[in-house]
Amino acid sequence: MAKTKTAYVCSECGADHSKWQGQCIACGAWNTLKEFHLGASKAPSAPQNFKRAGYTGTTAAVQTLASINLEEQPRFSTSMGEFDRVLGGGMVPGSAVLIGGSPGAGKSTLLLQVMCQLSQHMEALYVTGEESLQQVGMRAKRLGLPTDKLKMLAETNINEITAVAEQHKPKVIVIDSIQVMHSADVPSAPGSVSQVRECAAFLIQYAKQTGTAMFFVGHVTKDGNLAGPKVLEHMIDCFLMLDGDDNRYRTLRGHKNRFGAVNELGIFAMTETGLKEVKNPSAIFLARTEEISPGSLVTVLWEGTRPLLVEIQALVDGSQLGNPRRIAVGLDHNRMAMLLAVLHRHGGLFMADQDVFVNVVGGVKVNETSADLTLLLAIVSSFKDKVLPRELVVFGEVGLAGEIRPVPSGQERLQEAAKHGFTRAIVPKANAPRHNIAGMQVIAVSKLSEALGALW
Repeated sequence: MAKTKTAYVCSECGADHSKWQGQCIACGAWNTLKEFHLGASKAPSAPQNFKRAGYTGTTAAVQTLASINLEEQPRFSTSMGEFDRVLGGGMVPGSAVLIGGSPGAGKSTLLLQVMCQLSQHMEALYVTGEESLQQVGMRAKRLGLPTDKLKMLAETNINEITAVAEQHKPKVIVIDSIQVMHSADVPSAPGSVSQVRECAAFLIQYAKQTGTAMFFVGHVTKDGNLAGPKVLEHMIDCFLMLDGDDNRYRTLRGHKNRFGAVNELGIFAMTETGLKEVKNPSAIFLARTEEISPGSLVTVLWEGTRPLLVEIQALVDGSQLGNPRRIAVGLDHNRMAMLLAVLHRHGGLFMADQDVFVNVVGGVKVNETSADLTLLLAIVSSFKDKVLPRELVVFGEVGLAGEIRPVPSGQERLQEAAKHGFTRAIVPKANAPRHNIAGMQVIAVSKLSEALGALW
């Protein structure tokens, strides 16, 4: 992050100038200055105990893979079970975690809650670059958090931040946010690609060398993607995204994790006292009405390391337009169009003149194919205006040939459904349980026509 020196020389008299001036102060000529780059200046020295990444103080030695010490670093809890689940079991010392999300999703609130709790038994430093210390203090007071031991710093210069960190030696640091951090050695504005990349690299090196766990708050673009250079996602150890289309709940999903399962999901409820973890999310997403309507069916998703029951609703209605609408909320629109073609070819149901609307209740986004069969049966239920049994649960992938393909962790999905009172299940033949599940009738099918025949 060395800064290049620049000098200006008059083309008329050769006088040197330290900065740009319209008129040469030596000969008085106008517009004669030319810019010259004199090379890079020495970067400011880092804190005394902070060495470059990879530097151990001795000559580097080649080791065999078998001789490397593989003792796992002890994790520590964030005081929130759902947060620990997404992280893979808690925070790892020296790790760098990036949390992104839309404005107002609750990124700063979540981290402030975690840091206030962690500060009760370890050194913790919260660095705010977007808000003043008074604003953060007012939020903590409103949430009723313990604030007596959390150290706060309002700073955006990374050299100053690491200098303060060397003085207090915290175990956990929050950088809120990485987009407002800057280094005097990078000649660009905060938030630019070069500033974000270099500041993140500097802070990550500090975390690795000192064993400090570090949280970064990241902005997102209008498309919902992480703002800044793509290399930022490669540099960090864990990338989490906090979403919340519903005002009541927030979902924390892992997109990258070097220390745990990818695509893990944590559920939080937004309350007046901050984010509260939801330990049984299936009970929330299954809050169905007393009277079940046609087109409603429950499926079992597999999110990270646990099953999750969600309700899928479909509405099929005659189209008044020449081009019928296909709208999917929480599901892949292109996959729904493909499944409708499979339903026509192998199920014998023609829906080219029907509008099809599909929604996943609770704002959950389905990223796996286990909901294919559930989606088709819900569509058929709405199309025929026939209610499906309330105690029925369905999962399975549907192929282009109309075959029902197995999905991972079928036994665990059925057990989770049985815990919530479901007594009937339609599953792929390969996912049929080897041993009967108490109180549940399992119907194993291998083709779409068999699944349709089991209900109608």
